[in-house]
Order: sequence, then structure tokens, then C-alpha cells
Amino acid sequence: MVEIVNVVSSGSLGVELDLDAIAQELPEIVDYDPQKYPGAYFRFDESQPLITLYRTGKYIITGADSEGEAATTRQGFLQLLESHSILSIAEDEWYRVQNYVCMADVGQSLNLSALAIGLGLEVTEYEPEQFPGLVYRPLHYECVLLVFGSGKVVITGATATTAAEDAFADFRKQIDELF
Repeated sequence: MVEIVNVVSSGSLGVELDLDAIAQELPEIVDYDPQKYPGAYFRFDESQPLITLYRTGKYIITGADSEGEAATTRQGFLQLLESHSILSIAEDEWYRVQNYVCMADVGQSLNLSALAIGLGLEVTEYEPEQFPGLVYRPLHYECVLLVFGSGKVVITGATATTAAEDAFADFRKQIDELF
């Protein structure tokens, strides 16, 4: 079973913004230090997703557990900007989900060295001195699987949940064939 743990989405307000003025207007919600990072961080509550807004009007929402939570966060963000006259109307120019980060478990421990060879060295990277997991880039799926010896798998880069589910199902099938 593949579980969504983070939905990353982005959009554009279609306007240039004065992030200093916005941070001064909303100090309880916005954290902005241009010396550290060029984006302003918006967080309505510690348990909610983070919105990073740039001077160009582009923004990124990270930390949502679902598409619905990302959409609700987006709507609250747009309404906040409208209520403070930063936007004339609570709409953006465009918005889309960019990436799903999912977790799965194969249910058994894995020998990552053997798995790298079995899957093929051209689609895997395994350097345990640098990273404790095997990086697997399946040829037929636009996502990356980070596979750990415990059997836990992080699937990142999927642009649809079905892509993550299909990539994991194919990975499980290959494990069954290899071991």
C-alpha cells in the first residue's frame, strides 16, 4: 500500500510583490529574511502546510497530506491576500500539483547490494557511505524510489498517485522475481 506523505504544489499570482511590506503587514503568519532566503514563508498554524512566496508572485505549498489539504491551504492563502488588499481578487494565474512524496513498505528486509545488481546498475545508485538507501530510477515511470534495507520505500517525483502506486507495484514484482 502506498501512502501519500507530502503533496507539493505551486502556482503564480501573476503580479510582482513587495515581500517586505507583506511581512510587516502579517508578522504573525509571515517569516521573511531576504539575507537568508529570497522567499517569504507563510504558515497559518504549525500543523498546516508551508507556503513559500516569491517576489515574482510565484508560490510553493509543501507539507500537505493530500491534494485536498493543498487546495484548502491555497484557498486560505488567496483569501488572506485579498483580505489585506495584496490581491484584488482571491484568484491566481495558475496552480498545479507538482509532486507527490509517498511511503510504502515491501514487508521484508532487503539486501541493497544484491538488489542494485538485480535491478541493474544503469537504473540504480547505491553508495552506502554517502546515503543509506538505494536510489532506483525505473525506466518506465517518472519517479524515483529510495529503497532502504528495512524494506521501507520513499517514492518521490510522481506527478500522480497512480504513477507512484504503479511504480511500487512493479518494484514489488521485480523483488519477487529476484528473490
